[in-house]
This record gives sequence, C-alpha cells and structure tokens, in this order.
Amino acid sequence: MNKINFGILSTAQIGINSVIPAIQNSEYCEVKGIASRTEQRAKEVASKLNIDKAYSLYDDLLEDDAIDAVYIPLPNHLHVPWSIKALEAGKHVLCEKPLGLNAQEVNELQKVTDSYQDLKCMEAFMYHYHPQWEEVKQIINNGDIGKVKSMYSTFSYYNTNPDDIRNKYIEGGGGLMDIGCYCISLSRFIFNQEPDRVVANLTFDPDFNIDIQGNCILDFEDKSASFIYGTQQFRGQEAIIYGTEGKIKIEMPFTPSADEDLYLSLETENSLNKVKISPIDQYRLQADEFAKSIIDGTPQPFPLQDAYNNMKVIDALFESDKKDKWKAI
Repeated sequence: MNKINFGILSTAQIGINSVIPAIQNSEYCEVKGIASRTEQRAKEVASKLNIDKAYSLYDDLLEDDAIDAVYIPLPNHLHVPWSIKALEAGKHVLCEKPLGLNAQEVNELQKVTDSYQDLKCMEAFMYHYHPQWEEVKQIINNGDIGKVKSMYSTFSYYNTNPDDIRNKYIEGGGGLMDIGCYCISLSRFIFNQEPDRVVANLTFDPDFNIDIQGNCILDFEDKSASFIYGTQQFRGQEAIIYGTEGKIKIEMPFTPSADEDLYLSLETENSLNKVKISPIDQYRLQADEFAKSIIDGTPQPFPLQDAYNNMKVIDALFESDKKDKWKAI
C-alpha cells in the first residue's frame, strides 16, 4: 500500500477549506470520494475539489471498497456513531475534535475499536503536528526557562449565527467543546500529564443554551494551567508557558497560517529572543502522520486514550461550573 484512499463524510467547511486540500497535498494520501446529505451538494464539492466520486448517502461511501479511510467532520453529536459505522465497514477513521459529546461516548468507541485491532481510529487535533511545538518542547527540555510551573492560553472568535452548528446545543455546540478543548489539550500536551482537579466559571447564551465564555483552571500535581475562551468576543489566541527562569510566548498556538512565518519569543532575566518558524500546513502534517501509521503498521500518532482523557476534563469543567466548586478528575 503506497497511498491511503480517503473518503470524506460531510461537506463541512473545515473539510472543504482546510483538511481535504491538505490530504490531497500529502504524498501518502488521496481523496477518492465525498458524501453529503444531498447528491447535488456532494457533486458540487467533488467538482470544485477534483474528487472522483460523489455520494448522496454516507453509507454508500462506507460500502465502497476503494475507500481505505474516512475523515469525519460531521457535527459533534454524530462523531461517535459514524466512527463506529466506519470501523464496522472496515475503514480507518480520522474524526474531528471533540471526538464525542462526553467521556462515556468516547469510552464506548474505545470498546468498539478493541474488535478492530487492524484499524486506526484517531481524533483530529491538527495543532499537535505543527513544528512550533517541537521547538517549544526542545526549549523546555534544554532547561532554558528552568522548571515549568504554569501556563496560560486563550482562544476566541465572534459568532452569533443561530444556524451555525457551533451554536446548537443539541448538536454538541458550545465554546468549551469547540475551542476550549484546544486549551485543555495543549496544557496536557505540554505538561505530559493529566490534571488532578479543575474549576470553571462559564457563561451561557440564554437563547442558544450553550456556553459562550469560560474562565478555567486545571490543577496538576506541581503546576497549573489556566485558560479563557469566548465565542462572542473579538478573535484571538495565544499561549504563554512560565518556568522558574523564563517564559515562552506562542503567538498562534492553534491555527497558525500555512503561508506566513511564525514566531515564538523566549524571555529570560537577561535576554529576549525571537524564534522564527517557517510556514507549513499542519493539516497536511496530520494527514501525513496518520496515513504513514496505516501504511507502516505502526501506532497512530495519538491513541484514543488521549481523546478520552481530554473529554474527561471537559466533563469535569461543566460539572465544576454547575456545582460551583473544584471537581476532581
């Protein structure tokens, strides 16, 4: 097997604008088909993106023997059901984050994957693959900022469209599920451990019934992470990692441009240095690494346990806000 043939379940914008072109640009993948709820929409996108086949039913795509793997950018409440259907159809699965509506759902998916040991099933957290994080971890491992003690991150945008799935409660919408999950994942990724307890103060939209803002703290054994997210405020993102002897500031931690230089700043008592990272498409890198794990028969880059652990934190933050107290993980 030289290339993995992907099928795309849904004509969601994240797929059209970012993930499908990235898969097409990978030397390890090809996009062979795309399915939508209507045949016309599937054909429109297939024509626009030069995809061979268009399907009016998701099941028809899953039944196609020419498809090796599927990418699932469906609304959140459909992630686990269609991931399971894809596995049962013999397809590898790359599914958008968050993988489920709660940790229990992700655990159910984990149990299903036990019956399909030859198939990969992974959550698509594309930021993991950007080389800026290799640089950040190298700085930390070199001891350039001393012992890491805490970190802060933020992620926000403005969206009040009632028709957007991110603003629909029944489809798994809300800020914590959409962007707060990145801040949670990043802290676990940088600290390389799981939090012991969390606390959250969330704000909900009275009409949408979804969380639109959050101020959260994750307490680890000897360090802490705090983050703020918002879906009805000016767009922005950043992350700062503090050590005993310095700090690292990341300007675009989650969605850096694939066409522009990126900069990290390393500040210590006696110096302030800028580190340039050349532009690269993190979605393509994600496709590369996932496809290579299939081709080479090696472990996927991130196990489902990582998705489950992230979801446990999300569940705990909601519970903390509801009960107005710290929640143990």
